Amino acid sequence: MHHDNRMPPGPDATTGAGGRARGTRTGSALSESAVGAPCWVSLTARDLTTAQSFYGAVMGWEFRPAKLGEQFSVATAHGDPVAGVGAIASSLQIAAAWTPYFAVLSADDTVSRVRERGGTTAVGPIPFPNGRAALLSDRDGAVFGIWEGEILTSWRSEMHSAPAWLRLRTRDAFDAAIFYGEVLDWACGRPECCEVQYQQEEVVVYSAGRPTARLSSGAVEADPDPGVRPHWQVHFTVADVEACVRATAEYGGHVVDQDLSAQPPWATLRDADGAQFRVVAGDTGHPG
Repeated sequence: MHHDNRMPPGPDATTGAGGRARGTRTGSALSESAVGAPCWVSLTARDLTTAQSFYGAVMGWEFRPAKLGEQFSVATAHGDPVAGVGAIASSLQIAAAWTPYFAVLSADDTVSRVRERGGTTAVGPIPFPNGRAALLSDRDGAVFGIWEGEILTSWRSEMHSAPAWLRLRTRDAFDAAIFYGEVLDWACGRPECCEVQYQQEEVVVYSAGRPTARLSSGAVEADPDPGVRPHWQVHFTVADVEACVRATAEYGGHVVDQDLSAQPPWATLRDADGAQFRVVAGDTGHPG
């Protein structure tokens, strides 16, 4: 079975007796329990060893092999899976980047909705050991993934270095909210679906009562800098933002922006391959 190496491993699970998937020590659930909510993030990197060295130093992560082959690994914090990492084939002209995945009831139905609303499909849906995934882009070009299958309940909590929340920087946050709302069943009224609120000119997405994503206007579709074009940005909670900034410089990354005096302190970083992410201090990483 071939898995496109633009798609690092999805939500991690081990296999129990009889081939049934079982969660890690902190438990798992089906994607239908959190429809439309972020459920995983993955990094496409130029070199797996370099990426592991960088994020091991900056984020304190450890890595274990993934089931998809030697070019994939799962990043863990305190033993809990927090992200997938996969190497990009050298023949592919694809930028290194972090990609969020959202839980869906049906990968096939979601892909159809994306196409009907002007988005595009890059890969999938394709099968993984414990679910099905697809890599997509919205109508402004922001890349995201969808996941149908098992999700980790520990990943969705506010533990360790799991992503605190996501931010979509896009051309028009309200237009994007309509697109994602229709595609991911946001604000559909069912208890398992995400709720949406409008706060200070941003669209804020809530899952199980806590904010998990924000949509902000202002990105420029034609800008040559991929950090300015519409994209999803992953925010990780860390204990010491300043230490992350120092390690980023030491291991070949770049500090895009920072405010260490803010409450909470934060920094936008790029790894050695150019993939951008943000670190925020505190237990939840919610913006001040």
